[in-house]
Amino acid sequence: MPEAMERLPEKPRIYLEEYKLKQDANDYGLADDFWDFERFKRQLQIVVVRYEENELEFDMIGVSPAIANAFRRLMLSEVPSMAIEKVHIYNNTSIIQDEVLAHRLGLIPLKADPRLFEYKTNEGDAANAQDTLEFELKVKCTKKNKDSTEVTNNDSMYKNHSIYSGQIKWVPVGNQASIYKEADVGPIDDDILISRMRPGHEFDIKLFAVKGVGKDHAKFSPVATASYRLLPEIHLKRPVVGNQALLLQKCFSPGVIEIDKDDQAYVKDARYDSCSRNVYRYPQLADSVTMSRVRNHFIFNVESLGALKPDAIFVEAAKVLKKKCKMFLDEIKGN
Repeated sequence: MPEAMERLPEKPRIYLEEYKLKQDANDYGLADDFWDFERFKRQLQIVVVRYEENELEFDMIGVSPAIANAFRRLMLSEVPSMAIEKVHIYNNTSIIQDEVLAHRLGLIPLKADPRLFEYKTNEGDAANAQDTLEFELKVKCTKKNKDSTEVTNNDSMYKNHSIYSGQIKWVPVGNQASIYKEADVGPIDDDILISRMRPGHEFDIKLFAVKGVGKDHAKFSPVATASYRLLPEIHLKRPVVGNQALLLQKCFSPGVIEIDKDDQAYVKDARYDSCSRNVYRYPQLADSVTMSRVRNHFIFNVESLGALKPDAIFVEAAKVLKKKCKMFLDEIKGN
């Protein structure tokens, strides 16, 4: 019997039918699962699939959706980062209102490692080297050459007509100059557009960044995205050849179904299928495929903003979860 048509190995699956999801006959779902710590340790696997700069793809295997979702929410909302919290505007003659400008500045991600800073205990306290980073933005738009007849090229006509995040300058607080470098605490990207200006427009602004978490404001979230999905599985129940094989290939995401030298379709890599179920649109193919998802195999995608590497964000999320569990156990014990 061809490998693709063998009996499926035992895994907790959810089957994707044309109009509904169907539980495996021998799988009673999460309600039937009982907690066993030793079994959890045996089953848990973390497999790194792809790691590129600020993007991480890994598999978390052998856990319930509650645990997978806990890590997703922790990475989004409870792993801290540094972000601009207060904006003191001394002069703003641009066309952007003060409150809109302050909001735009607050969303600029910073390189500063939050693990090196403390939380600000009292909002009214003065800034110090342990809990605050200070920046300034002082720019003025002027005309480059008063005698120029150029009327279309803004770069030739004006100086500072476009204000970018790279123009934000770090102002060390206390002994910070001996501890950090500007390249380690400033904006992650220098080309984030803040405003367009014309002669007479000017900024004179001070900015104060503090440590915070995403559940207080999205600007403190260390990730651009953190998501997971269940591992797709596709199995062919019968040989599919010729024109039907070509049609079957088009029903799935690119790279999922391939055609061999005998003009027969085979499953190359079901991992990246979108599970659209387009195959059920064609009666001649509807009986050729079994589509399912493994309900305890989660594919995580984490994209960091840059202050922390994605693997460090996951480790920090695990530390937060451990701390929450300890607090919960202490409450139960009455400590």
